[in-house]
Amino acid sequence: QVRLVESGGGLVQPGGSLRLSCAASGRIFSINSMGWYRQTPGKERDLVARISSDGRLNYADSVKERFTISRDKNKNTVDLQMNSLKSEDTAVYYCNGDIRSRFTSGFDTYWGQGTQVTVSS
Repeated sequence: QVRLVESGGGLVQPGGSLRLSCAASGRIFSINSMGWYRQTPGKERDLVARISSDGRLNYADSVKERFTISRDKNKNTVDLQMNSLKSEDTAVYYCNGDIRSRFTSGFDTYWGQGTQVTVSS
């Protein structure tokens, strides 16, 4: 079984910073891409940032120049450094990974439980 566990959410003032972390654990054979998505009530879950196994990056336009995604392939972790936070960044943030477990021959998509980020004065 594979699990993704996020940490690092919370309340921050506009202009502040937060760092989210996500660790994948379990019977992992290989991880392809990992990323972060966010969702607000009544809306779809949207991509924030994604990093492929070979380091290619993809960011939502709204977070470019403010957020940075990084990954430690040895530890199976992915982080999201969020700077210059705005009220519109308030959402539940979800970690995502395309992971092949030791029991399967292909990759499946896994999600973390989500962590709340609130940007407010």
